[in-house]
Amino acid sequence: MSHPDDSSPFNSLPPVVLVLFLAVVIPEIAFFLGSKGMIGGPQAVGWRQAMVQDYAFNGDLLRWMVDNGTYPPELLIRFVSYPFVHGGFSEMIFAAALLLAMGKFVGEVFRPAATLAAFFIPAISGALVYGLLARDNPWLYGAFPGIYGLIGAFTYLLWLKLGQQGGSQSRAFVLIGFLMGAQLLFSLLFGGTLRWVADLTGFCTGFAASFVLRPGGWSKLRARLLQR
Repeated sequence: MSHPDDSSPFNSLPPVVLVLFLAVVIPEIAFFLGSKGMIGGPQAVGWRQAMVQDYAFNGDLLRWMVDNGTYPPELLIRFVSYPFVHGGFSEMIFAAALLLAMGKFVGEVFRPAATLAAFFIPAISGALVYGLLARDNPWLYGAFPGIYGLIGAFTYLLWLKLGQQGGSQSRAFVLIGFLMGAQLLFSLLFGGTLRWVADLTGFCTGFAASFVLRPGGWSKLRARLLQR
């Protein structure tokens, strides 16, 4: 007979993915409760804007650091804190759903530290590229660059599997092609920012990093380098 808790959808999640999921969801719950006056008092209405100001990434701040050659910790932390600040509840819900789907698949193959790296390294690289390119709208927030990193890792694992099975490895890129196509369509219809650059950078970084992050990946890469 199965244990009653076995029916929980979170039981099968790798713990590291559950931690990321909670880090994405909890701030939005606090924003919602604060907006309803249930916690925080009157100042809770401005919590989201305060979080954006204090923890979201800003390209102008990146260029200031580069120009001045100084990198204060309170600014560097934004590279890893911005994925946990979202512009609204619906944005967070979509991000959380994608995080669970991609994180579960990747987390079942990668070690916990590698799964975290597949999220945070793309998030950092996405912010760097966005910060260097975006001028009109320098703010970047939301988990999507990191999630696209997990999509890159998922694509790599699927690409590897198709290659081992003798299938067409180009099929592994159907998901990213659909997602980027949808982003392009929405940008054309409703206007958009350069945030897609951060997402695409995150995907490419996640895919490339998976050559090393997958189990045994570093050993295989080192062996190939030594052969040369």
